[in-house]
Amino acid sequence: METTYLPPQDSLEHKWYIVDASNQRLGRLATEIAMILRGKNKPTFTPHMDTGDFVIVVNAEKVVVTGKKRTQKLYRRHSGRPGGMKTETFAKLQSRLPERIIEHAVKGMLPKNSLGRKLFTKLKVYAGDTHPHQAQQPQPLTINTIPGGEN
Repeated sequence: METTYLPPQDSLEHKWYIVDASNQRLGRLATEIAMILRGKNKPTFTPHMDTGDFVIVVNAEKVVVTGKKRTQKLYRRHSGRPGGMKTETFAKLQSRLPERIIEHAVKGMLPKNSLGRKLFTKLKVYAGDTHPHQAQQPQPLTINTIPGGEN
């Protein structure tokens, strides 16, 4: 069996995709985005290399969750000082910083190392439907939904 090697990082071509998050379920959206960032949708996927593409997410404030997660799902952060834990529900964070919800979900699905941190920089999330990346000519990406789902 032969081992195939990819060309050096510099010669790999990274595409730009745009995703509309309105009325998309958070988890299903985040898994698709993480796969594209990682490059697992390509035949040239290599686990230790950055073979993924750039992803722009618009309408982040319109992402939905099912069940009672809107009021029960908590986002925690800590200042590093004693008693510095702050918690916030999904609904409050969505009204305050809707971009952070998608960023948090996708970041948890990426590797926890320097490669994962590099891949996370290729995710661009915006609350509204405008973004400053028109020069990259992003291609629209449709997220696969389950048959019979509410999407």
